[in-house]
Amino acid sequence: MATIIDGKAIAQLIRNGLATEVKSLLSDHNLVPGLAVVIVGTNKDSQTYVSTKRKACAEAGIRSIDLDFPESISESELVKEVHQLNANPDVHGILIQLPLPKHINEERVLGEISIEKDVDGFHPLNIGKLAMKGRDPLFVPCTPKGCLELLTRSGVTLKGKRAVVVGRSNIVGLPVSLLLLKADATVTVVHSHTQDIESIVREADIVISAAGRAFMIKGDWIKPGAAVIDVGMNAVDDPSKKRGYRLVGDVDFVEASKVAGCLTPVPGGVGPMTVAMLLTNTVEAAKRQIVPK
Repeated sequence: MATIIDGKAIAQLIRNGLATEVKSLLSDHNLVPGLAVVIVGTNKDSQTYVSTKRKACAEAGIRSIDLDFPESISESELVKEVHQLNANPDVHGILIQLPLPKHINEERVLGEISIEKDVDGFHPLNIGKLAMKGRDPLFVPCTPKGCLELLTRSGVTLKGKRAVVVGRSNIVGLPVSLLLLKADATVTVVHSHTQDIESIVREADIVISAAGRAFMIKGDWIKPGAAVIDVGMNAVDDPSKKRGYRLVGDVDFVEASKVAGCLTPVPGGVGPMTVAMLLTNTVEAAKRQIVPK
């Protein structure tokens, strides 16, 4: 049976370490890391994610600056708010919860965030540096960063290994493939137009799936002993649950756990790590403001 990678426990360890670091920043430099969390509209999923992030900030001693705007806010008004956050010295990180309403151009708004405060890691300059050899971005996107942290802390060797990334989104698939390349893995990205995905996945020592399709990856697709990181978060009908559904990953967990060397569960795997990496990036942003004596 595969070793289950407990993302919740690893994330809590990281958050405990950050809380200690935040206390030191206050006592040594009178500095409190500040994260501005911007939410537009009343999307229930977005509100749930944002409340989780705000709670995590409070637990770590990070100041959470909450900005809730109505869905009717114009793009220019939102950009103006971003500029004010860029100029605010108490704000070290800016997070804009996606998706934004249809009348707002996400690319333009995200591009207006100061690169020094782009704790989500999606600024074109940060992604560009991530893609270039010998360059380091100021921030790495949180979910991909969390995936690699889980692998490293689980003792998985990346150098020289064959890694397959399932999905090529800007949020997970693309940046995680770039991170794996930086770690000297040999990387293949498969997507909706890839032929014979199954045989490609079977060759992987490391599988990171972010396809958004429940149980797409079967147990017999997994190479014996492979490390499997399941980023998928899919709702499937389940009348036995109060909500009428349950959350599952892209990987058939029961079957894969009989073959894989190590494996993340859904929920409780990658999800908690995303928030822990957001807090890590925010603390890093604050530390960059310290002027050496």
